[in-house]
Amino acid sequence: MKMLRQISGLAVMGITLLMVGCARNEPVRYSGIDSASTLTVNTDDDADRIPYRYSPQVDWRKYDSIIIDPVKIYQGNDGQFDDMAQDDRRTLATYMQEQFSKALEPRFNKVKEPAANTLRLKLTLTGADTTPQVVGTFTKFDLAGGPYNIVQSIRGGKGLMSGSVDYAVEIYDANSHELLKAYVARQYPNAMNVSASIGSLSAAEVGIEKGAEELAEALR
Repeated sequence: MKMLRQISGLAVMGITLLMVGCARNEPVRYSGIDSASTLTVNTDDDADRIPYRYSPQVDWRKYDSIIIDPVKIYQGNDGQFDDMAQDDRRTLATYMQEQFSKALEPRFNKVKEPAANTLRLKLTLTGADTTPQVVGTFTKFDLAGGPYNIVQSIRGGKGLMSGSVDYAVEIYDANSHELLKAYVARQYPNAMNVSASIGSLSAAEVGIEKGAEELAEALR
């Protein structure tokens, strides 16, 4: 009888955790960003992380310099910060500036004024979700969260009770001001990444690192 109660308790806990983990709304077009009207629904395999995008054919090889504007923290009513403290938002914006700059440095000359063949990158932090301390780590191994996280890890999905980061990317020709690429994204660590569950912002920071690396790869 005691064992049945324990199993029942775990089942309830598992259902509760799954509901909490799936409760957060998906990223939106964010009406306050300049490219909002150009974004369309992404139907490719990465749509769960990049639901909206604008991606015409561009020969990125002709660009060798880049201006990276200071990361903006989104102020619109459709932002997805929930109750995240302003200090945490600023911390993530600073980290985003550092990581995207670092990822793009090997490919582009970083400049402050437009020259020939120069891109302008605008980044907007539009939301973030912290990782509940202790609980986030516990769900990597317990009977309720462990199996779910293993499956999510294999399929590249978001882990249970894991933090994440939402942001918008807009890339322009710095001289003509033509929009060359834009998208909104939600990034998060691998569902079984234990180190990313230690520290309330660690998962969001790993998500920023992944996003920076993916953009650098896309612009090669």
